[in-house]
Amino acid sequence: MKRVFVALGVISMFGFVSCKEKASSKIETANIEVAAERDAAAKNLPVMTFDKSEHDFGNIEQGTPQETVFTFTNTGNAPLIITNATSSCGCTIPEYPKNKPIAPGETGQLLVKFNGSGQNQVTKTITVSANTAKGSELLRIKAFVNPKNAANTLGPVK
Repeated sequence: MKRVFVALGVISMFGFVSCKEKASSKIETANIEVAAERDAAAKNLPVMTFDKSEHDFGNIEQGTPQETVFTFTNTGNAPLIITNATSSCGCTIPEYPKNKPIAPGETGQLLVKFNGSGQNQVTKTITVSANTAKGSELLRIKAFVNPKNAANTLGPVK
């Protein structure tokens, strides 16, 4: 039995040693060039730069719809594609150029609609998913929502 294990060990060792070739002799220069081009293209990424990352509606009456526009510019060196924009609540709806490429240097707009729900200080976030290095951007809207018919009596002290 020991001889069988020794024989198998010797045969396995010959198999491993005999298959050893120089790896550098298998490299093809065409593959190196293709890989270099692919890596260079991967470095070209869009960058989403917003004119503002937060908007304050100030004092509003409860139930009063509000809108604001976040303008952005593609300051990168590849087309920017927004794949999704979601809000932290159903009372806030973002509208964006979905899956429309925005070339480097071009601008776009993201419209945010807020239905004015809630009470007192309200802050909502909008997450914009895109093909940037970070993958997503975070925007904020806020307002001080006064109860109906009390818009001028309540509010934060400034």
